[in-house]
Amino acid sequence: MRVLIVDDVPGWIRFHKNNLEYLNIENLDIDTAISANEALAKIEVSIDQPYDAIFTDLQMESNFLPKLAGEWLIEQIQMFKQYNKAKITIISASADIELIAKKYNVNYLSKFSARNSEAEVYRQFL
Repeated sequence: MRVLIVDDVPGWIRFHKNNLEYLNIENLDIDTAISANEALAKIEVSIDQPYDAIFTDLQMESNFLPKLAGEWLIEQIQMFKQYNKAKITIISASADIELIAKKYNVNYLSKFSARNSEAEVYRQFL
């Protein structure tokens, strides 16, 4: 299983990665990116072997305003037919997380809930 974690805060990347590794999933391959731009580059390079799951923050670099960087990234991912089956989950502290997740038909988990939940909560997003 190939997973991409996208967040501009290294501590959050470690947090998500540790929770996923805790699940002891066989052949788990975790990749990371610290911006929407870096994530898109990794997604394009991996087009022949798409990620199975992508976890993204919303609030990262600001050059996509008025959209949030994570929202822009989700739009880009959804343009690739190779990613039609990928599970996308927003993990963010943004107040608009539920609204944006519904708009793009993706999963979401607030950072508050992620921080206060067991690692098992991640299993539903894989």
